[in-house]
Amino acid sequence: MKTILVIGIGAGNPEHITVQAIKALNRAKVLFILDKGYASDDLVRLRRDLCEQHIQGDDYRLVQVRDPEREDDPQSYRNGIEQWHEQRAALFEQLIADEVGEEGIGGFLVWGDPALYDSTLRILERVLARGRQAFDYEVIPGITSIQALAARHRVPLNRIGEPIQITTGRRLARQPGAELDNVVVMLDARTTFEEFLDQDLHIYWGAYLGTPDEILIAGPLREVCEQIKRTREAARAEKGWIMDTYLLRRPLD
Repeated sequence: MKTILVIGIGAGNPEHITVQAIKALNRAKVLFILDKGYASDDLVRLRRDLCEQHIQGDDYRLVQVRDPEREDDPQSYRNGIEQWHEQRAALFEQLIADEVGEEGIGGFLVWGDPALYDSTLRILERVLARGRQAFDYEVIPGITSIQALAARHRVPLNRIGEPIQITTGRRLARQPGAELDNVVVMLDARTTFEEFLDQDLHIYWGAYLGTPDEILIAGPLREVCEQIKRTREAARAEKGWIMDTYLLRRPLD
């Protein structure tokens, strides 16, 4: 039976990859790289560099394909995601059928960890449910941008006796006026943090974490908000894309 490896490759630093992930890379004979279509090819280059650094020998293939573009459904966010997942399932099914032999091993390279805000596992389950391809799959965890953010700012994610909330910018924007204590925000297409300037919060912000282009800013939200906004906009304009993560935290009394 075919085997698919879902390999968490970390936030961008080749040294963040685990020993388990390195072993998985060396098991796979074909590795799939999904191209998001950004003007810059940095994300593709980083994955190629990671493979060259950690895979011994040259008896493997890299297959680069364009990831279907997600189109928002103005009527329903979930419907937009559903349509996108169906497109990805058709693509994954074709890749597995065409590129992985009957007893072969293929691998999908996943930024961060496959279990946190990534759809690969859901897509593979959808492919199996379609019934046209039979395969087993394994999940190899990776270091997330959240872990990289905390490490680079030298802060623990949770304080003694406190929980930590992990959410998205879209969800946070739907909570205007909510009292925040300890919140990590990912996938923020805007600068949702500026909607909480009325609260006494500290922000730990990072973009392109783990990569040579990494940017870090921290401080009281009211004091560094405009600096982050300017820096973020300049970085997006220069590279054509941005990936940032931040922690909002209420200071202890």
